[in-house]
Amino acid sequence: MKTFIMSMLSESAKISSKRVIGFLGFIALTVTMVCNSFTTLDIAPAPELVTAVEYITIGALFGTSLDKIITTNSSAK
Repeated sequence: MKTFIMSMLSESAKISSKRVIGFLGFIALTVTMVCNSFTTLDIAPAPELVTAVEYITIGALFGTSLDKIITTNSSAK
């Protein structure tokens, strides 16, 4: 399991902070959704907080993908 997570988060033995932030944000959103499905609405986190974590996660994962595309295109020139 540890090898899988390390290979998922690293590229050529380099750990990408964007991928780590995206992965942790995904885990946080997943745990929040699962916990909220079994609890009452009065102890749910603020919708603004969930939306903020969602945007940070999307931005981190999009940034990682964008870096790969830009690096690939600029290397081809």
